[in-house]
Amino acid sequence: MSSPRSRQPLLTEGPIARTLLFFALPILGSTVLQSLNASVNAMWIGHYLGEAALTAGSNSSLIIFLLLSMVFGVSMASTILVGQSLGARNINEAKRVVGTGTGFFVALSILVSVAGYLGTESILRLLGTPADALPFAIAYLHVIFIAMPPMYFLNFLMMTLRGAGDSKTPLIFMGLAVVLDIVLNPLLIFGVGPLPKMGIAGSATATLIAQIIALAALITTLYRRKHFLRLTGAELSYLKPDPALLRALVFKGLPMGLQMIVISSSAILMMRLVNAYGSHTVAAYGAASQLWTYVQMPAMAIGAAVSSMSAQNVGAQLWDRVSRIARAGLLYNFLLGGTLIGIIYLFNRAALGLFLPNDGEAIRLAMHLNIIAVWSFLFFGATFVLFGVVRSTGAVWPPLVMLLISMWLIRPPFALLLQSRLGADSIWWSFPLGSLVAMLLAMSYYRWGGWRRAHMLEPTAAEQAPSTGQGVPASSVMQAID
Repeated sequence: MSSPRSRQPLLTEGPIARTLLFFALPILGSTVLQSLNASVNAMWIGHYLGEAALTAGSNSSLIIFLLLSMVFGVSMASTILVGQSLGARNINEAKRVVGTGTGFFVALSILVSVAGYLGTESILRLLGTPADALPFAIAYLHVIFIAMPPMYFLNFLMMTLRGAGDSKTPLIFMGLAVVLDIVLNPLLIFGVGPLPKMGIAGSATATLIAQIIALAALITTLYRRKHFLRLTGAELSYLKPDPALLRALVFKGLPMGLQMIVISSSAILMMRLVNAYGSHTVAAYGAASQLWTYVQMPAMAIGAAVSSMSAQNVGAQLWDRVSRIARAGLLYNFLLGGTLIGIIYLFNRAALGLFLPNDGEAIRLAMHLNIIAVWSFLFFGATFVLFGVVRSTGAVWPPLVMLLISMWLIRPPFALLLQSRLGADSIWWSFPLGSLVAMLLAMSYYRWGGWRRAHMLEPTAAEQAPSTGQGVPASSVMQAID
């Protein structure tokens, strides 16, 4: 087999710290663009269509998040499999992963689209969507469910490219989708020129059009560039899912998707606890949470970058580099995250003043809870960096268990048990405690756990794969060996 050295960006060579930083920055950019897109869409809906429409958007966003969480893990599993294959210089194996993932995502997205469209009203009623918001939410979600196939597939391709060592191309096409979405939103909501006035459905239609155009442009670009992972000729048979690869994508991807659901469900529970303290406290928490979203972004980007980079080095059996990647990721987490947290402490009132009146009770409460909680996101970041390393071998269940312990067995009970003594402060202090426990568990598993012996494919299936031609059995592409 010809080496992919000259045809694809390798993450198994060169200076680790510099490579990781330049790989992570485009991922961070993509995350910022997604948040910006959601904020702008909410602004158009909330300011010009009213509170009921904004409530509909919020309910719809929860459903969309859960649907995307369902496939995030599978996309992440694909990223790891592709990375391991390319690290072992096995492009054919990587193409088989791409083919199986493509076939799976096309089938799944069509199923979700049809089922969701037909069951939209039932889903919204199950969530308890307010009656005045229900018509808006139905109109919005009907279009979003039509958009699910291109949305799913675009997300899959972007994460696959990151597994192949390319984080810049996904940023470019994410930027294209976001710009199109932002530009089309007011045009379709209000019906500018020959365009129809669609109201809230126009916002969803903007997303649909943006996703289709970005997906078509990305696929066209990959084939024009003759990307090394494109499928041509006889390779199109890889679109029929391979059972072993499909099992790995689903069963290894499931716990990674569940991690997002654990985080979001814990956040919902904490919100219920905050609600009991009244509107000032809720407003303070909401404003602080807006800042926390941006504080977490570097950690999430570095965690994703570490996972892709580690996967290639696991495939290449370069374990010393994997350890150095973990150290570099932790260092960047503390540098970038610490810088943002330091800025918030220095400009606490000014930052919160972007969301709250500068002379109200809410901003005083928000400043207080920020002082207690915001520094703990350094622990959160370290946890996600270590999770990114260990899952690169296929060790996906221990991180899920650790998140369950910290976010469900530590944080809510602490907040509830000390409520009578500390009041709302029990909620704010539960964040550092839960994050510290998660980090200590992640460090312990990284140091003493068996993640280096984990594998993405079942050994019996991997043993049947052909040789890589470099004296390394192809099973080692998917299996981490101490």
